[in-house]
Amino acid sequence: MKDIKKLVFYIFITIIIGSLPALFIKFSDTYNYLNKPPLAPSGIVFPIVWTILFILMGISIYRVSLKDDDVNLKIIYFSNLLINALWTPLFFGLNLYLFSFLWIIILLIVTFIMFYKFYIVDKISGYLLIPYIIWLLFAGYLNLFIYLLN
Repeated sequence: MKDIKKLVFYIFITIIIGSLPALFIKFSDTYNYLNKPPLAPSGIVFPIVWTILFILMGISIYRVSLKDDDVNLKIIYFSNLLINALWTPLFFGLNLYLFSFLWIIILLIVTFIMFYKFYIVDKISGYLLIPYIIWLLFAGYLNLFIYLLN
């Protein structure tokens, strides 16, 4: 029962931290009016994908915490979440498209470090982060071309 509570905690806190900026910024209005590159999805795709990714990330940190309770792993994880959460106000709130692209590069670097550290502790935890990495690469593509097109 304690493990289930820990799992729910990590999933819940990940969703809350990751989604909090979206509650204060009306990004759908901005996104709909931007010139977008090919492959840009409809705005409705983003909350669905992010919810799935946050659940996978929560499961990943949960699995890692069962095998290694090193505080440094949690610092990397929560730093990643914070960097991720700050992208939304940078891009949609302040319209800093180039800076947001550079921010995604920082986020990707931290995510690759997190992937590597988690993979060492628990391979499945690392694998659970692969969809997140792929999505960040795609988000980087979208961000860069939105900067270039707008």
